Amino acid sequence: MKLIISIILIILLSFCACLYFPWWSIAIVAFIVAALIPQNPGISFIVGFVALFLLWGGLSFWINSNNDGILAKRVSLLIFKNESPLLLIFITALIGALIGGFAALTASFIRPVKTTEPKQLS
Repeated sequence: MKLIISIILIILLSFCACLYFPWWSIAIVAFIVAALIPQNPGISFIVGFVALFLLWGGLSFWINSNNDGILAKRVSLLIFKNESPLLLIFITALIGALIGGFAALTASFIRPVKTTEPKQLS
């Protein structure tokens, strides 16, 4: 349940943050959500990765659909030497996902680890 809540929180807060702050605010959002909702490092990475892959992939696809793919075709032709807007959307989503995943992973590593120390016998 924490996994789904974390994904939804990262998506919503990242979308709102990008309306007012630079694009890299997604890393700060993923970091804060992963720090506030404790999970193990692997799950934290997956949460940040999936949330921002869905957000940036969905936004890129929506922008591409609204302008009939003209911009994505031209940019993909410049970058990949091939008219492939879907590849450009995938790469965009992958970049956002890696940023979110590593930010969430960092937060999970910074959080203090609770250990139980064995009691000493007198």
